[in-house]
Amino acid sequence: MKLFLNAAFAAAGLALLSTQALADTTVKVDMVGEGGGAMSYKVDQPSIPAGKVKFLVSNTSMTENHELVLIKLKSPDAAIPLIAAKHRVDEKQLKSMGEVPDVKPGANGELDVTLKPGNYMILCNIKGHYEAGMWSKLTVTAAN
Repeated sequence: MKLFLNAAFAAAGLALLSTQALADTTVKVDMVGEGGGAMSYKVDQPSIPAGKVKFLVSNTSMTENHELVLIKLKSPDAAIPLIAAKHRVDEKQLKSMGEVPDVKPGANGELDVTLKPGNYMILCNIKGHYEAGMWSKLTVTAAN
């Protein structure tokens, strides 16, 4: 009986933890683009409420690795610092909220974050990808 009770308490604890980990909002992001061409993110919702957010990322390209870096912008039109010689964004000057690194062609990834109202951007910081258009803005509004 004691073993049964311990198992029941453990199961209840796991259920509680998994319920707390659920996102309020899920954002689907397709990573699109091949080397030498335009690159982009297809984001299913450009505006979401504040709270727990799960980004479900899919790399739909055939040959290119991509990544998703989520940054909080100081303003909607904030300049993004670029290291021109390296063809990369200078992430040290930005407030990173997390990332899904090195997503291979056909692969998927996830990012769980808690976001406050404000302006955000997702970008790919693999060499030349940001410059090829692989970025998208995201607005987070006050929770309902």
